[in-house]
Amino acid sequence: MADNQSAEWTAVCEKFRLAHELSEIESKKDPENNPFRSKYKARDLFKEIHCSLKKNQIEEEGEVDNGADSESSQTGDGEPGNDFGKAYAGDSPAGLRVARLAVVQYHLGVNHIETEELSAGEEHLMTCMKLIDKCTTTRENVSLFIQARNQLGILWAGRDEIEKAQGFLEIAETMYLLYMKEDGQPPLDLQDFFVPQGEELSQQEKTRRFEMAYTHTLYYLAQVYKNLQQYERAGQYCHSTLQRQLEYKQFVPLEWAINAATLSQYYITKTRYMEARHCLAAASVIATLAGEIPSEAAAKESEAEFEKREELLQKRAEIARCWIKYCLNLLQDAKKLLEDNVGELDSDRQEELKRARRNEEEEKEKGRKSAILFGSSDTFDSICSLEEKVSSMLPLDFEEARGIFLVGQGYVAQAKEYFEMDGHVTDHIEILQDHSALFKVLAFFEEDLERRCKMHKRRVDMLEPVCKDLNAQYYLLICRQLQFELAETYYEMMDLKLAVADKQDQPDVHTIKKFNLLCSSSTKYYQMFLDSVRSPEGKFPEKLEDDLLRPALVAKFRVARLQSKLISSNPASQLENLSLSLESYKFVVQYCEENPEAKDVVETELELSVEMVSLLPLKINRIKSTMASSN
Repeated sequence: MADNQSAEWTAVCEKFRLAHELSEIESKKDPENNPFRSKYKARDLFKEIHCSLKKNQIEEEGEVDNGADSESSQTGDGEPGNDFGKAYAGDSPAGLRVARLAVVQYHLGVNHIETEELSAGEEHLMTCMKLIDKCTTTRENVSLFIQARNQLGILWAGRDEIEKAQGFLEIAETMYLLYMKEDGQPPLDLQDFFVPQGEELSQQEKTRRFEMAYTHTLYYLAQVYKNLQQYERAGQYCHSTLQRQLEYKQFVPLEWAINAATLSQYYITKTRYMEARHCLAAASVIATLAGEIPSEAAAKESEAEFEKREELLQKRAEIARCWIKYCLNLLQDAKKLLEDNVGELDSDRQEELKRARRNEEEEKEKGRKSAILFGSSDTFDSICSLEEKVSSMLPLDFEEARGIFLVGQGYVAQAKEYFEMDGHVTDHIEILQDHSALFKVLAFFEEDLERRCKMHKRRVDMLEPVCKDLNAQYYLLICRQLQFELAETYYEMMDLKLAVADKQDQPDVHTIKKFNLLCSSSTKYYQMFLDSVRSPEGKFPEKLEDDLLRPALVAKFRVARLQSKLISSNPASQLENLSLSLESYKFVVQYCEENPEAKDVVETELELSVEMVSLLPLKINRIKSTMASSN
């Protein structure tokens, strides 16, 4: 096929163009009852091209050269011939002939994989590899080298042969890096092998396609490293993939945004909040490129508009949920850093951290930041301005914490717009729980006890109605979570009221009434939680399941404490409350004696329970004596 302008060559090029069109465009219109119709037509054309190439190769070289024998030429199998041991310069005429055969084998391989014939696909791809492995890597074939290995990497990953996939993909990565170092010019694209002279792709388009092939290598490597639990490397490769997709403008906005938001959650687990914030800001900005959300009226009139509205609302709500997690984790990590051994804010530690922050080198942060930036000139400013709305540094006082809390609360409202209670029960409640957790951690930074109490009251107000309305038969786990959280919230409010009362000489009637109400409410929800563990006959299990062991024993311990804290001027009521309290403390002690593995799980609670089991009888006896003498 020396004369590329010949009618025969033009016909081959036209077949290749048509096969590509069938595969990439027409196949999307295939009917459901014949989903691979266009793919099969494309396959037939690729086989015809293979036959033409073999026929021409025989005519030009006078022998079968690294292709298929006559039988496999008919089938398109492309088995190597007798002189397969020859090596070719990648840019020689013979090397180009081999590369063309390899390109057809590559397309046949991809075609079989797309029609779910994986073994046949693997055979064609391996034949492609054998053909080009005898050619030196040059501008003419480097893209094919990389793409063939990409496809084999995907194939083996799909079979859960992750290390085999890793091998193919890492060689593809090395090839790219070596080529860019030694040559770096735009290489031939696979399409360039089958176009009439003068119709080759532009240098710019060749570069774009080659860079995207390498972006795919990085993307697949990110998945491979994730499967191998090499999360640090997976995160790096995912970040590079996202950067390159933006740089070469090869991305679907919503898909890119969700991937960036997902990556942010990995950075959060590593407490790398600057990177997490950057991913989320970029996700929010890029998501807007998917277009305006159609109105409800438009969605009612057109199914396409309805689907578009649903998808846009859902994905933006999912990104909002990732923002909530960012704000919540940032606050919670700051709390861990600042709390003392009883869970209160350590002011000395706070001052020490503030001083350290003032002395931090800004250059170090700038250096880190320059390495992670997303965005092109048209999105960069939007991403940066969104980042500026929330800090990536751990908050060290109430004002800083409140700023992060407010951003998180804004995203709670956004997420709830899509994830409504009607139709999204689990998601809606999870968002409410995150909102409650935001209030809880903000309260830690608040020094005024009354204001702190009001924050916990907000938590009660948002969770209590849901807990009452939820059907425990269908949502047992969620009901238990809500019951336990409400019990804990009332418990914290009780402790705060107790701290306020301790500052007064003599608590007034209103304060006592409020305090007792908080005790009773906390006890009620702990009891509801404990009752949910009972059998249908009302029997408490002799042995608690692992996931219920600590919560159930903590609930029993706190019920005991709450019962002993109730304030009453009536000795009979005092006696009843203390007797119930003693019973609950005894339960914790007895359970741990019968199940020694529980001792480590509730070490502190057990220690205090043992102490109270010995002290409370003395207190009870004193009240009994007082009651007897007064009679």
